Amino acid sequence: MRKIAISIVTLIALGNSAYAGGKYVEPAEDAPVEEIPAVVNPLAFHAGLGVVAAGLSRDCPCANTDRLKDMTYGGIARVGWDYNEYVGIEARYLHASIEDDFSQTTHYGLYLKPQVPLGAFNIYGLLGYGKTTVEYDNHQGRSSTLEKDGFSYGAGLEYTITRQWRIWLDSQHLLNDEAKFKTDSNVFSLGVRYNF
Repeated sequence: MRKIAISIVTLIALGNSAYAGGKYVEPAEDAPVEEIPAVVNPLAFHAGLGVVAAGLSRDCPCANTDRLKDMTYGGIARVGWDYNEYVGIEARYLHASIEDDFSQTTHYGLYLKPQVPLGAFNIYGLLGYGKTTVEYDNHQGRSSTLEKDGFSYGAGLEYTITRQWRIWLDSQHLLNDEAKFKTDSNVFSLGVRYNF
């Protein structure tokens, strides 16, 4: 009976303490756990393709109207880099020449892109420098070209489908009362972008 009691006391002691080579060892304290930093993509590039509608209006010394208007359709390509979730830069190129009444619009530019993420949505602005070319043709053998470079701006909205894919809808103001006939030009685009 005495051997059983000693065995029980020994088991209890071994359960409450740690022994190494017959010597008592203090239990080790929990080692601090280091957090693994989130992986940040240093090359946050994106590219996109879309469709564009280019609206144009200009003064006209016409008998039936004092302002001519045209809506032309085409395509847009854009590439950009997001410095972080609030600031990016973007280069754009567009050409609209489908269903034109008298004008075709081409534009390219480089833009600062301030943005505000709201869940799956991203609201952004466009502030930059671009060049716009409008080619006029009245289909009676008379044509002319308006070229203007300078400040351009816009705003838009993106919706996140997956981590790689977003769709966008935006507008840009390209020309404001330019040249002899005070030409105005605004474009609207819809497209898909891919994040690398």
